[in-house]
Amino acid sequence: MTPIINSQLPEFKVQAYHNGEFKTVSSDDLKGKWSVFFFYPADFTFVCPTELADMADNYAKFQELGVEIYSVSTDTHFVHKAWHDASETIRKIKYPMLADPTGALSRAFGVLIEEDGLAYRGTFVVNPEGKIKITEIHDNGIGRNASELLRKVEAAQFVANNPNEVCPAKWKKGDSTLKPGIDLVGKI
Repeated sequence: MTPIINSQLPEFKVQAYHNGEFKTVSSDDLKGKWSVFFFYPADFTFVCPTELADMADNYAKFQELGVEIYSVSTDTHFVHKAWHDASETIRKIKYPMLADPTGALSRAFGVLIEEDGLAYRGTFVVNPEGKIKITEIHDNGIGRNASELLRKVEAAQFVANNPNEVCPAKWKKGDSTLKPGIDLVGKI
């Protein structure tokens, strides 16, 4: 299996539902920006709306960090709109909902369940250079936590801006970091 960390974001071009409109989103739109790809199995399901609502509730915090959220399922952009129109929970979403009905994007990120045509719950943080810096894949019965993802994005941005420092376990913005070197060996 080829490691996905530090690999280049795959090229793509998909339809999306965003702020009441259909639009095309491509890998070119992400250049120079931090991004989160938030794959989920399907619209009109059970755990998915709880996760998408959690992301919606935290969206402003991601935006303050210069991060765009892209939710992705193998539904069409038409189904995303129908779900948005039918669900008060989904109406809160302000980030783009990407459509992947062919499974090409889910397959490129390694989260497509081929026999079902659905995606696992995959989360990918992409830096402005298009490199995948964080990945997390869950079985579909296990929901994610947007606050924990926000913490990880803050850590990834800190390390990107401070290449001689690393973030220890449970690090939060403002906490002390570590400067790797021989003086730390065996002292932690």
